[in-house]
Amino acid sequence: MELKKKLRARELTVGSWITIGNTAVAEIMARAGYDWLTVDMEHSAISLENAQELIRVIELCGVAPLVRVGHNDPNLIKRVMDAGAHGVIVPMVNSAEEARQAVASVKYPPRGFRGVGLARAQKYGLDFAGYKAWNETDSVVIVQVEHIRAVENLEAILTVEGVDGFIIGPYDLSGSLGVPGQFDHPEVVAALDRVKTVSNQLGALSGFHVIPPDREALDEKINEGYRFVAHSLDSLFLGKACARLQTGSR
Repeated sequence: MELKKKLRARELTVGSWITIGNTAVAEIMARAGYDWLTVDMEHSAISLENAQELIRVIELCGVAPLVRVGHNDPNLIKRVMDAGAHGVIVPMVNSAEEARQAVASVKYPPRGFRGVGLARAQKYGLDFAGYKAWNETDSVVIVQVEHIRAVENLEAILTVEGVDGFIIGPYDLSGSLGVPGQFDHPEVVAALDRVKTVSNQLGALSGFHVIPPDREALDEKINEGYRFVAHSLDSLFLGKACARLQTGSR
């Protein structure tokens, strides 16, 4: 509920990405002060069963657990929501129709078409009514803008009812332009400028996944006005810290 309130108010929230399917990693990161943590089921080996345990740990630490699903699949979205996710980040949403499908996959009828099940989210059947009310008002749907088609259709995507905001996937966006990882390429810069212009005009909640695990890169995007900011990911935090400590040790 606290996360949804901040998103509605366009307050800054900072989260991170979990790709290592270990509950100790999730607990360590959840106690680090993030507003939300995303369990990545697109680019990791994390299973649905594993995701539920990570969601449980994150939630018990008082942090909002989100899941980046592998694709815009109603059945997968339904299952991670039933597992207790507070919301989803949906990749490769390139049209208003795809955005509406993502929202409808999270919401129950009549607003959506999500099937009703009694799992962890509904307290295993002991509080479906309470969960239904929460889901209607406080579940989160973030779409990923990571293809040039999404940039071209951005106005239509961001005005779909139920879309809480967007987050830019810089690597895939640059890849869709044929220049993967070249963030300074003129076409990538132009695409990001268009995203910023459109989101500002609409007053949309804008997000960005900052990949480098350093504070300078994070502050740069915050100062640019992004308000839903993912800071790096677990494996990079670990890998960079290890490499830094080993530099010059031999």
